Amino acid sequence: MDKVSGQKSASSYLYPPVDPFDQRMLDVGDGHRIYVEQCGRRDGVPVVVLHGGPGGGCSPSMRRYFDPSVYRIILFDQRGCGRSRPHASVEANTTWHLVADIERIRRALSIDRWIVFGGSWGATLALIYAQAHPAQVAHLVLRGVFLMTQAELSWFYGGGAGQFWPDVWSRFTDPVPLDERHDLIGAYHRRLFSGDMMVETRFARAWAAWENTLASIENDGPGGESPAEYARAFARLENHYFTHAGFLVRDGQILDDMGRLKNVPGTIVQGRYDMICPPVSAHKLHKAWPGSQLIMVPRAGHALSEPGISRALVQTMNGLRPSL
Repeated sequence: MDKVSGQKSASSYLYPPVDPFDQRMLDVGDGHRIYVEQCGRRDGVPVVVLHGGPGGGCSPSMRRYFDPSVYRIILFDQRGCGRSRPHASVEANTTWHLVADIERIRRALSIDRWIVFGGSWGATLALIYAQAHPAQVAHLVLRGVFLMTQAELSWFYGGGAGQFWPDVWSRFTDPVPLDERHDLIGAYHRRLFSGDMMVETRFARAWAAWENTLASIENDGPGGESPAEYARAFARLENHYFTHAGFLVRDGQILDDMGRLKNVPGTIVQGRYDMICPPVSAHKLHKAWPGSQLIMVPRAGHALSEPGISRALVQTMNGLRPSL
């Protein structure tokens, strides 16, 4: 049992670690090569896992939400992050490039239809991909919904979340001059793309620390600094995407286009106390999507590793097995 919360640890709900049976670098054009791996059952039910960020990269722990005797688990690092190359690059790196990359992976692996599993930015990307390619999606499993709207960006980078975490918010805003704090995404953009590696790394770590501190309900302050290479890719890619409003045509586009998913079922797992992606977005998505189920997890925040979130996701994937 977890000594702090009295709950089982997240690992109690997860499957044992499994090693990949296939790892490759896939050339997707535009000078980018992305890392792709497969594990689990070679002839199993295919599920593609979309990591968060943008820029977070995939990790071995993400394999553990799926029964490896049932699922063919596909993970990849999106352009510019993780083991994909070039690292931290924003050239030819937009939402629509990523949607095309997902389709390229599906075709390269000779998969007709698959489950799409994503959290946070991964949920955003899963929805946009499914709206572009609904016939290829058997089910969407989403965690910590982010709809890439200005309201959500204003909440997190305009002081909304900062009202609950004023001390941590100060650490995020203090490095920025007062006359630039009205637009923190813009202020950080100028520094993350300054060309000065020391400045970029310092502001990248500050950017990553603000988000990472708020990820788990158990956190009560910043932990250690993120590794420089990870922080720089994470911060630059997130900031690049947020500066361009996710490269969507209009604010609110995802909800406006939910009619495209009328024949695609989905499950939404949302932490009740998610400070990064507040539950209002998951609720709006559920209301706009008749084929969805919303699981609101009490006493849970944003992180994939939260015990209640992990339990709900594993139960969801186990529950899909008989019907697929």
